[in-house]
Amino acid sequence: MENRRRFASLIGPPSLYLFLLFLLPLGLMLVYSFRAGISGEAHDTFTLDNYRSFLTNSHFHRLLWRSALISLTIAIISSLLAYPLAYYLVFQAGRNRITLMTLLIIPTWTSYLLRIFAWKLILGSSGLLNSLLLLLGVIEKASPILIYSRSAVIVTLIYVWVPFVVLPIFAALGRIDRNLLEAAADLGCKPWEAFLRVTLPLSLPGVAAGFFFAFIPTLGEFVTPLLVGGASGQMYGNLIQDQFMRALNWPMGSVMSLAMLVAVLTLVFILTRISSVSDLVEI
Repeated sequence: MENRRRFASLIGPPSLYLFLLFLLPLGLMLVYSFRAGISGEAHDTFTLDNYRSFLTNSHFHRLLWRSALISLTIAIISSLLAYPLAYYLVFQAGRNRITLMTLLIIPTWTSYLLRIFAWKLILGSSGLLNSLLLLLGVIEKASPILIYSRSAVIVTLIYVWVPFVVLPIFAALGRIDRNLLEAAADLGCKPWEAFLRVTLPLSLPGVAAGFFFAFIPTLGEFVTPLLVGGASGQMYGNLIQDQFMRALNWPMGSVMSLAMLVAVLTLVFILTRISSVSDLVEI
């Protein structure tokens, strides 16, 4: 009985938190998706017209697919950049690794919007990038090279998410038993062979966690594309924001949000099946 009470006291607050801030809003959004009319209209009838409109609108589908490809690109590049950083911190930094890790995540303590505006200035016509290219003589006059494009969105979001991808990889590498590396060396493995046969397979769960850390949030991103992406850098999240905030079409916005949730869960399921953690450990 005492164990049950202890379990209830530990699991109760997180369960209530999850219900109030995730399951309940998700349920309300599901109800809204079947509602006729838009926000402000007293239509209590339920209909499938919102789903029909979504399924027949090819623009929604193309933007969702393009956003998924952008998020996949960001997650892959962020993982490739984060792995060497995490590897250095664990195996080379020694006593300074905690200090260097702190320096790496300090930028995340500042305002998210402030960091996005900083990149907007860097990529702008009179920004750091144009000034450097003018100084090197690459260009003759300042011009917005990357700003308001899909490339600007990708570069900015990679900068934002690399520190978060480093953390799970750092934790996975830190849990590797050094005796395994010593045993590999005793058996004649060269350093790069020990890395491929021991370090990399054992760290892949952390890589997968970091990959999803970057992939899932960026698929619904709308702030960064709005500030640095412009018309050509628009993502699916911007379309959802327009439905809720400008068009006040909450039913359609709910349908689009649920479609994105289904797309995320489908992609995550496919990726986890392709790269099963249990299979990776056995490599």
